[in-house]
Amino acid sequence: MGSFQGLKLGINDTISVTTHELHKGDSLFINDSLSIQIQKTIPAGHKVALKKIELGENVIKYGHSIGIATKNIESGDWVHTHNLSTALEVEWSSRWHYVPPQITPPFQTKNFMGYRRSTGRVGIRNELWVIPTVSCINDVLRNLIPQYEAPQWVDRVRVLAHPYGCSQLGDDFEYTLRALSGLAFNGNAAGVLVVGMGCENLQISYMKDRLSNHPNVEYTVLQEETDDQEALFSRLDLLAERSQVLRQECPLSDLVVGVKCGGSDAFSSITANPLVGLFSDYLTSWGGTLLATEIPEMFGAEDILTSRIEDESVYLRFVEMINWFKEYFTSYHQPVYENPSPGNKEGGITTLEEKSLGAVEKTGSGLISDVLGYGEQYKRPGVNIVFSPGNDPVSVTSLAASGAVLTLFTTGRGTPYSSAVPSIKIATNTALYNKKKNWMDFNAGRLLEGEEWQPLLGELIDMVINVSNGRPTCNEHLNIGEIGLFKHGVIL
Repeated sequence: MGSFQGLKLGINDTISVTTHELHKGDSLFINDSLSIQIQKTIPAGHKVALKKIELGENVIKYGHSIGIATKNIESGDWVHTHNLSTALEVEWSSRWHYVPPQITPPFQTKNFMGYRRSTGRVGIRNELWVIPTVSCINDVLRNLIPQYEAPQWVDRVRVLAHPYGCSQLGDDFEYTLRALSGLAFNGNAAGVLVVGMGCENLQISYMKDRLSNHPNVEYTVLQEETDDQEALFSRLDLLAERSQVLRQECPLSDLVVGVKCGGSDAFSSITANPLVGLFSDYLTSWGGTLLATEIPEMFGAEDILTSRIEDESVYLRFVEMINWFKEYFTSYHQPVYENPSPGNKEGGITTLEEKSLGAVEKTGSGLISDVLGYGEQYKRPGVNIVFSPGNDPVSVTSLAASGAVLTLFTTGRGTPYSSAVPSIKIATNTALYNKKKNWMDFNAGRLLEGEEWQPLLGELIDMVINVSNGRPTCNEHLNIGEIGLFKHGVIL
């Protein structure tokens, strides 16, 4: 039998989070005062009842309800799926009460060396992006493009392969078009080659309409070409010639960062997510832009987010987006709250409201300045909420399509995934960081070992600046980067 320190995250919480696996007879101490006797084996990262919780009573974490007890829970009991269930309902009663944020950034602003585009966007990579309009030509591009010898000022030629572009109708077709055209305007793309096959639904003319004001784009339709390689390489030569640009010093207000969590565990909301939230406050305090998505993982945390919205039109768009996703679930006869994932539950997350309350911590506490549709470009600095489900490839791609040139991706279980832009992977615990050093860029698990918040925030800020200046992330070293598109409709 041993004694261990527990983590109580809110003054009125009725549960604590464990940092070690506990066994019957162990003692759990909270703030060196309250001592709880453990009743059965409880995995690390899971929840322990700090008091007797009656059947039907709210279970409190972060100072908010994360669900209701489905049976009587004794002090020292393990609290998880066997005795805790969501209290969320499909209908959300919106309550809007704006509370002006009070943020004092703990560090001075920093500049970074970026690529300034004629559109006004600033990139942190100088790449050529090849965007197929249809999946039928993915492998043609995957086979030929790596043979192209780009000039030294081009960091990479990237093929954004995807499985769609044909046999799509209505909104489903429109979503694919929005995503691909949005990606074309990303600041990391110095030039864009749009490649069609010729007979697909997503005709190249649709892309030309959306990209009519793009400063560096070329097009080709392979059914009309005799030599695929010559058609592709000659256009890449034109794009590369027009992509000669040097890095220049840019203020933090030019940086657009997306935030994402995937493969979360119970430590996500204790270490990595709030650390990213502090970075978000730092970025937006100095005029930068923060993009956040995973709309279904905001269910249960809506009121926290709406309290940060000052503009009524933004508030109404947020409510509309939340309700759209709930109707999206029900239109396919799926439960709105079929979440968290098996990996989340194994890591200690029980209900969607628990997951959501932890997930929104990544957005910090700053003003939510805008709500963006799928593929819509950011226009306002501050925190922007972006249309997308929680799925990792779809949501990270959505962030890039709205303008993020870098993502901060927190994970407790580990994932190598990255989209078309660099991704700083932030481990929630040291065990993951040590195990997957080829995947992980930053270890937020040190917070569980007594390290202070402000020095780690300073380290994270420095890493963001260094990556923005050109330092490769783990996913770049591994040559990982692919897109995922939102699907909503029939296939012909």
